[in-house]
Amino acid sequence: MTLDELTAGQVATINEISGEGPFAQRLMALGLLEGTDISLTRKAIGGDPIEIEIMGYRLSLRRDEARRIRVTPATR
Repeated sequence: MTLDELTAGQVATINEISGEGPFAQRLMALGLLEGTDISLTRKAIGGDPIEIEIMGYRLSLRRDEARRIRVTPATR
């Protein structure tokens, strides 16, 4: 499952970030690392961009960026 497939309020753990170079480095600098918990806060109309919460702060990502982040939803 990719990050853009989560529903608002859903929590997941990052498994993998596809891509190399500047894209992956930028996400790592923002705290998006494998094993980190993340929640999808909301999606804009049409699903782009999305807002996530990670390590206590909120961040917006474009849908095409979110599709490159594989996650496992948390079990309740």
